[in-house]
Amino acid sequence: MTKIALEQYMKRKLSTDRTWAIKALLKIAQFQTSEEFDSENTRFINGVGFTGIDAPILTSFAKQYLQRGWLTKKQMELLLKKMPKYWRQIVSVSDYDKLEKLVENATRNIR
Repeated sequence: MTKIALEQYMKRKLSTDRTWAIKALLKIAQFQTSEEFDSENTRFINGVGFTGIDAPILTSFAKQYLQRGWLTKKQMELLLKKMPKYWRQIVSVSDYDKLEKLVENATRNIR
């Protein structure tokens, strides 16, 4: 599996698959410090969690999803636009062997 194939696969999944986007949202929210999560802001440059621009809205989405179990259509549309940029963080916490099989199967089906 090449890095390009992995990146393309992850970005496609995070921009089109609601389940992947929600799971990624919740995982990235876990990377925020408790202070960042509570304030819905990024305070530390540590290479994980949401960017400063995305922290307010995406932390809010994570909180809303955890409270009620769903996002509105507009929220979901925005989430699908924003989550692909976090593909590296999701790969870093994924089961690489499973991910490799998914990418290989997707690549094989495209050909």
